[in-house]
Amino acid sequence: MPEMEGGEVIEQPLTAIAEAFEELSKWMKKKNDTHHIRLNTFCEAASLVSVLFRCLGLAFKFAELEYVAKLHGLLEASKTYSTLQDILDLDVASDTVKTSGSYSRNLRRVRQGLDLVRAIFEQLLSTDDTSLKEVASTAYGQVCAPYHTWAVRTAVYAGMYTLPTREQLLMKLNETEQSAEKKMKRYIAASLPIIEYIDKLYLSRNIRLDW
Repeated sequence: MPEMEGGEVIEQPLTAIAEAFEELSKWMKKKNDTHHIRLNTFCEAASLVSVLFRCLGLAFKFAELEYVAKLHGLLEASKTYSTLQDILDLDVASDTVKTSGSYSRNLRRVRQGLDLVRAIFEQLLSTDDTSLKEVASTAYGQVCAPYHTWAVRTAVYAGMYTLPTREQLLMKLNETEQSAEKKMKRYIAASLPIIEYIDKLYLSRNIRLDW
């Protein structure tokens, strides 16, 4: 069974992920002012995504390690700051938005992880190939490769040969093709507004997204 970083077993991670982001998306729609997404609630939903990177194995080990490390930074921040807006405003005020280890940089990388999963799901839904190499390579190339160093890109692409087959991935996730397809579509629909919202937070403060 798939496990969270802390060892908690999740029998059907796709269900947990889809439900968490649907709740977050619904909450955003209820609140006319979406600038108040709570940081702890966001972190709880985002933490479930690390299970997917773990299921993909060595090829996405770097993505998993980076994602988990940056998420830990945000979890620590949630003990002091209430919303995503709060941590971004803090870094804007101190001119540390792009500084290594800053909350804003951590949020940018976690957002990238969420988008990578969305892209992987979209690629999976667009093909019935048994190999995941093309699916994962395309998704990584779209979302992460432009921001990674040559060394990281080389390591990731080399690791694509170690990816599980489509059947093995579904088995790890405890899903069938049919059940997985529905839940992937649910995640894509629910995560897009969250990803767009995070981007708008940066853009509204005149912070470019190409980093």
